Order: sequence, then C-alpha cells, then structure tokens
Amino acid sequence: MTKAESKYFNTARRMDDAFLSLMEQKSFEYITVTEICQKAGVNRSTFYLHYETVGDLLTECVEQINQQFLLCFKEPASEFRQRIGTASLEELFLITPEYLIPYLTYILEHKTVFRVVLANPVVMQAAQTYDFIFGDILDQILARHQVPERDRSYMLSFYIEGVMGIVKRWLRSDCKDSVEDIAKIIMCVIRR
Repeated sequence: MTKAESKYFNTARRMDDAFLSLMEQKSFEYITVTEICQKAGVNRSTFYLHYETVGDLLTECVEQINQQFLLCFKEPASEFRQRIGTASLEELFLITPEYLIPYLTYILEHKTVFRVVLANPVVMQAAQTYDFIFGDILDQILARHQVPERDRSYMLSFYIEGVMGIVKRWLRSDCKDSVEDIAKIIMCVIRR
C-alpha cells in the first residue's frame, strides 16, 4: 500500500468513526455531512471524494463490520459453507465455545458499534446482515439435520432472536459479565 493509499484509507476510517459516534447521539436521518466532516477533521470536499451520500458511508460501515466479524473465526465462512455437506452432524452444532467465544469477543471489542447497530437495526441493515452471514449457513445445517424446509425459517428466527436477545441485554449492561459467562448462558439455553 502506497503512502497516498494509506492516507486515503485512514481518512475514510476517521469518517467511519465519526459517523458511528454521531449515530450514538442521534438518528441517522439527522446526521449531516457537515457534522461528519467536523467530527472527522476533514473538508466537505474530502467527504465527497470518498462518498456521494451519508447513505454510502452507512453502507461502507456495515460492509466493514461484516468483513471484520467474519475474520474473527478460525475457519473462513466460505470454507465452512463448502464443508457443510460432508461434515459430521456434531461439527455442525455451532453453539460451542469454539464459535461463541470469537463471536462474543468481537462484540465486546466493538461494543460501541454494536450498540449503534442495535439502536438502529433498520438503518444499519441488521436483519439483512444476519441473513447474509448466518441464514444460508444455518439453513443448510438444519437441512442436514433433516428439519423440514417449511420449519427452518421459524427455527432460524428462534435461534437468532434468542441469541441476539442475550447479546442485547449484555450490551445494555455494558458487557459487565465475561464473554465466557455469556457463552455458557447461550449454551445452556440452546442445547443440542
């Protein structure tokens, strides 16, 4: 990466951080380019060099969160997807420390971002993100467990909403309980 590329990405990062900070204070609809620029310490022209609208900045933030999240696991999601058809059913149970600890650690390390996402689920495209990240993987796993197709969407909703309910409560308490404790609670609630 050249010095110019590094500067370009560093400036984009500052604008991302400024945007997320503003999202903690007010609704997306009321955030202006001027506020983002002031908070990030950049000119309006710099903002428009990177983005056409605040919506474009939002899209980039969501994509970046998703990419970083997927990197916290030992096995890339694409490789795991390919293994679903041949893995043992035991390997396809994801409510284990192996998967929960990286997931919860990522949330803990980025709790400010996740508070913004949870406070603004529609704007931050939370449902689409979970469908993209988990929907196809979990649907294939349920198929391997011979869950009828008509039942899968209900089961997916139950699992995702249940885990997210625990995570939301944990975030509201400023993540006072340890990652390991929250993982144990999730594993207790969602049994094999």
